[in-house]
Amino acid sequence: MIHNGFISGNTIKLLCSGNDFFPELERAINAAQSEIYLETYIFNDDRIGRKIATALMRAAQRGVFVHVLIDGFGSYHLPESFIQTLLDARVKLLIFRREDLWFKFRRYRLRRMHRKLVIIDAHVAFVGGINIVSDTDDSENHIPRFDYAVKVEGPVLERIDAAMRRLWMIVAWAHFKKRWINHKKQPLPDIHKGNQLAAFLIRDNIRHRHTIERAYLEAINHANQEIIIANAYFLPGRNFCRALNAAASRGVSVILLLQGKIEYRMQHYATRALYGNLLDAGIKIYEYNRHYLHAKVAVIDCCWSTVGSSNIDPFSLMLAREANLVIHDKGFAAQLRTSLMRAISKESVLVVRSGWRSQSWLNHVIYQLCYIVIYYAQSILGYGHKAMQPRVAS
Repeated sequence: MIHNGFISGNTIKLLCSGNDFFPELERAINAAQSEIYLETYIFNDDRIGRKIATALMRAAQRGVFVHVLIDGFGSYHLPESFIQTLLDARVKLLIFRREDLWFKFRRYRLRRMHRKLVIIDAHVAFVGGINIVSDTDDSENHIPRFDYAVKVEGPVLERIDAAMRRLWMIVAWAHFKKRWINHKKQPLPDIHKGNQLAAFLIRDNIRHRHTIERAYLEAINHANQEIIIANAYFLPGRNFCRALNAAASRGVSVILLLQGKIEYRMQHYATRALYGNLLDAGIKIYEYNRHYLHAKVAVIDCCWSTVGSSNIDPFSLMLAREANLVIHDKGFAAQLRTSLMRAISKESVLVVRSGWRSQSWLNHVIYQLCYIVIYYAQSILGYGHKAMQPRVAS
């Protein structure tokens, strides 16, 4: 049954970091009987990559139709020998927009396949932000990146299955691999697996250019009590900032959990260009410092929540192919909120407004310049859009 875009009857399990995700994924692959579709931005030749690849090859060798779609930029460093080993084991592998050895200026260069999706036998799916890559740090503590995925069962799989098959078909035709298109669609389960409402949302450059952003904005605009957003690369446009500021002004508690450790310096500094306006509006900003934050999740009013691949930045909202699951369920929202609040209270640092304002003028100039550079790079290499106009006040 569908309620305002949400499909009922699902069971959704929260998976916190690769420690939860990879064992669940491997078990599901090992149990596959008919077909597997896997999409990932990054597939690495490392401990986790080899482990998942081995499971996929075992599945293919016992007769499962295995389809793997990787991004040509995100998985640029994946060795040809690794790919050939998968192909030799009867795994069908396609590359979304393979990158050339030398940089070429192309308007569509940043329009990547950033989704992280798996569906197995049309009966279980995984949606989230976790790539097929070892996500622990190099220290003896082996701390994983802060990230999430969900395991999904129920009627919402029909939307996930259709989206993955469609993209595979498009890329297969582009690679002249018509024979790799599996026309025998698996029967989807019509039995309700639970009682959770969920909506599967994608972002592409044709029919769904603003679907994920609009879902966020609608939830933010209707928030009454609390908004918690954890996002790795937070660089929203004017409409998104206005929505957050408006929510804070009407008394909603707005909390942002953002990247504390510098992974990509220009993006990190560009995000900081927004801090002044957000702090002035009464929004609380925390920087996660235990390890790299890779999460792309939110909880609003302890009921609405989302987990997926979409950051809140020009790359995700305007250029890349993304996929998020939106869940309308108090129990799931409470579980995700508890995890986020634990990270906020124990592993993050509050950005204090007075301390932020007292930073040197040079720091603020650098932040603004980085923001402007990223904004105009997005305009040149992708789609310009008035909603993404830069906010230059610090």
